[in-house]
Amino acid sequence: MFIGIDHGTTAIRFAGIEDNDIQKFELPRADAAAMMGSDIIGLIEEHFGIDKNEIELIAVTYSMGDAITAMEDIRSVKSRGVKSISGAGKKTGGGTRVFDAVKNSGIPAVVIPGIHAGTGTDPRMNVFSHSTSPEKIGIAYHAKCRGYDDFVVADISSNTVTFGVAHGNFVGAIDACIFAPGVHHGPLDLQAIRDIDVGISTANEAFINAGVLKHTPYSNVHELIDGAARNEAEALFALDTISLFAAMEIASIQVLLRDYGSKGEVFLAGSVGEVDYVAERINRYLSVKSHILGKWSAAVGCAEIARDIAAGAKDIMGLAVNYPIFMNK
Repeated sequence: MFIGIDHGTTAIRFAGIEDNDIQKFELPRADAAAMMGSDIIGLIEEHFGIDKNEIELIAVTYSMGDAITAMEDIRSVKSRGVKSISGAGKKTGGGTRVFDAVKNSGIPAVVIPGIHAGTGTDPRMNVFSHSTSPEKIGIAYHAKCRGYDDFVVADISSNTVTFGVAHGNFVGAIDACIFAPGVHHGPLDLQAIRDIDVGISTANEAFINAGVLKHTPYSNVHELIDGAARNEAEALFALDTISLFAAMEIASIQVLLRDYGSKGEVFLAGSVGEVDYVAERINRYLSVKSHILGKWSAAVGCAEIARDIAAGAKDIMGLAVNYPIFMNK
C-alpha cells in the first residue's frame, strides 16, 4: 500500500492506495497532538487493515515545507522541512506528532516540499517569500493523474490558495495571506495593519481571523454551510464573497498561464470549493464549467505521488525527487 498524508488546517487526512482501491480517514489535529507516535501508526494500521511492514512508501506534507525544494527522504530532512513554525496559521502540534511518528516508525517515507521563493517556478512570483504549502502539490498531482496538464486549482476552505500548472509543471501560486479570503483566514487589510501597529493583535492573530466568518454569527465552516442550506442571508452573503474573490484569484493565475501558452481548466478543491452554491457562482463569474476535486484530493494525490516515486519517478511536476528507491521493484 502507498499512503499520502495531508497536513490540513483542521485535520490530518490519510489516503491509502492499493491496486485500484482507495481508502481514507481523517484525524483532527487536536486529537493527533494528544497521541503517542506508536498510537498514530497503530491507527493507520487499523484504518487501512494492514501491518506497517506492508506499507511501501508514505508521502508526507508538513506545514509550509519552505526549507526544501525537492521530494526528500524523511530520514535526511532537517527541521521537518520548514524554516520555522512561526508565521501564518494555527498551531496545535498535531502535524508535528504525525510527522515524527512516521519518521520514527521505520516506514519508508518521502517529504513533499512547498512552493516558495527557492523553488523553480515563475521567478516573478518570488516577490512573495512563499506561494503555497506542500499539500497543494498533492492536489495538483491528483488532477494530473486524472489526465490534465494545464489547469488552475482554487483550494477553498479555512483559507483560499490558488495555483497554476502548465505543461504538467507548477508555474506559480497565490498564498492565503495575499489575496482571496477563506472561511477563517485572509490577507491583512488597512484596519488589521493599524491594529497590529498599536498592539491589539499580532500579525498571525489578524491573519487567522481575516476570513469571511468575522462578519457572521457562525464559528466554523460547518455552521456556515448549514446556514447556507437553510438560505440564511448572512451565510449566503459570506459564500458569495468567497466565490467572488476566488474567481478573481483564478482569473489572475490564468493571466500567468497565458505566458505559457495556456489558459487551463479550472478545478475547485476543499470543503468550500465542493459546495454547489460556490461552484455555481465561480462558474458564472468565469464562464467556465469547473471540475470538483473535494477535500480528499490532497491526501489521495500524495498517495499517488508515493506510488509513482516507488515506481521510479525522478520528477514530480517539475520538482526533483531526491529519494533512494530501495524497495524491491
